[in-house]
Amino acid sequence: MKIAVYGAGGFAREVAWLAESCAGPQGPYEVACFIDDNQSNWGLLLNEIPVMGLDAAKQKFPEAGVIGGIGSPRARQITMEKAAAAGFSFATLVHPRAEYSRFVEFGQGSVICAGNILTTNITLGEHVQINLDCTIGHDVVMGEFTTLAPGVHVSGWVHFGKRVYVGTGAVFINGTSEKPLLVGDDAVVGAGACVTKSVETATTVVGVPAGPIKRRK
Repeated sequence: MKIAVYGAGGFAREVAWLAESCAGPQGPYEVACFIDDNQSNWGLLLNEIPVMGLDAAKQKFPEAGVIGGIGSPRARQITMEKAAAAGFSFATLVHPRAEYSRFVEFGQGSVICAGNILTTNITLGEHVQINLDCTIGHDVVMGEFTTLAPGVHVSGWVHFGKRVYVGTGAVFINGTSEKPLLVGDDAVVGAGACVTKSVETATTVVGVPAGPIKRRK
């Protein structure tokens, strides 16, 4: 199966490497192209892979599965909506060095990088990204487009909303079945933060313990 990585930055190159390390039902994946909305990059080679616009990619590789190569949750949602409108389907990438139980649900378009451990009864929404060396405990729920940077550790019974961004090295204490720790839609958790209580929608929290520094509309 051919893969088209939407994006042409550093993380897109990492996703391309991830795709080349994975295989689908029909065998190994082949990265056909990067898709970039910046016309000045069209025609370039990025790690020996061509960069092209969305329309050109659809014309040349109509059966490719698109995967998001952009770390920003909101920007990734916009590009994935463009890809869907163009008629693309989506791939799901789970690195062979990720460990997970059979009780993990991966939403389409998910990107699970090397070194991750996902335990049991975990639900990931569409286009979730979990970067290198994260651990995800039992009964965690992640809404669509949620993004974990490298080295994030999530204990059990934590529920993330949509488009949450978690910085490198952040940790979350556990909630309970009666009272999960909740992280609202569009929240941002700073690098190295220790989240000990629920985070409101569209709020940025930092520090140990994590506290709010900004609330967005």
